[in-house]
Amino acid sequence: MEAQESGAGWDFLDWVGPDTSTCVFRLLDHPTDLARAAAVSRSWRRFVIDNEFCKSLCLRICPEVANFTRAVEVTRSPQPPAAHASESSHDADLRSRERDHRIYSYLSGALVSNKPSMDCILHCIVASSTDNFPDESIENTLEPQDRINHRSSYWSSGGADDPDLPESLTYRLNSDLCIIDEIRIRPFKAYFQPGHPIYSSKSVRIRMGRSKLPPGSECFVTDEDENLRAVADENYVWTYTSPEFPMLQKNELQTFKLPRPVLCIGGVVKIELLGRIQRQAIDNRYYICVCHAQVVGRSLSPDLMVDISDPAGYSILKYLPGASKLRAEDILPDDARESSEWHSLVARYRQMRHLAMMNVLLGPVQFMDEDDVGGVTDDDLYM
Repeated sequence: MEAQESGAGWDFLDWVGPDTSTCVFRLLDHPTDLARAAAVSRSWRRFVIDNEFCKSLCLRICPEVANFTRAVEVTRSPQPPAAHASESSHDADLRSRERDHRIYSYLSGALVSNKPSMDCILHCIVASSTDNFPDESIENTLEPQDRINHRSSYWSSGGADDPDLPESLTYRLNSDLCIIDEIRIRPFKAYFQPGHPIYSSKSVRIRMGRSKLPPGSECFVTDEDENLRAVADENYVWTYTSPEFPMLQKNELQTFKLPRPVLCIGGVVKIELLGRIQRQAIDNRYYICVCHAQVVGRSLSPDLMVDISDPAGYSILKYLPGASKLRAEDILPDDARESSEWHSLVARYRQMRHLAMMNVLLGPVQFMDEDDVGGVTDDDLYM
């Protein structure tokens, strides 16, 4: 009785009530704060889980999280079909809430990770037009230099009489889930033309999302006419569109910082180049030329992947506990003792890791380890 009167045995949640407690907990704006709160006691943990505070925090950090229709935890061992047949609906609901808490708690930590940013472009998908294909292909924009072996290296649009005709460059990122902070673009200066004109655009806009095309159909630019079919917006689901950023008519790497870090769900970024400034003297037509482009951010852990197969454009967040600790010998052909979904996702991880490693070896995408001490590890590719 004395303990209750002195307040020593009172639970804060019971003392202030659920409404006030909810308001207080919603003020916590970092995943570590929620983790500490959930560790105070069983009642605090249950309060955090039941009110889905981790999911709410993810939505506040990156509103794109709302595109996930549901979250799934994928384990290595297949679950027997009747494993939970005898559990009550209440127990099933508790288990579902616990699962969502684990997934969104992990996601929130990944969203605010302080891992260094890097260029996340894996390879090119398509340009809206190309003047002289393949010499002035979009692939030239992956090179930081504007001259390679004494030859110009840049992408050029087709010529246009209308200065308002837009162009676009579309890229595949090194992961289906990336946090993007900024875009960097260097307009091309035609040092071989009289007056050394700079073919910049008037402004830039960024779209992020996923492709609706069959996997692999937009992998590499190999034929101009074939790839132009991939540029239409109906082939993509865009989950984010940035404001327009004015571009300077300068031959320098210009940074366009997004208003906030953006979660790219699907690993596709489209850089829209809006408006033309420079005419070419030889034909008096407007062109846009880019010698280098970067999409700066970081890919999320391989523990988190996304199922983007829903034709309606919705995505399923998938959590694979322990996938980030996979070693080369762990990625083996299918084992009947392990779940088929686990193998399917690991196979996709292996494919993306292979492509990323090939880009590291062949250039020009540069990866760095967490301590920025040089070298490339598996974690660097997806953390």
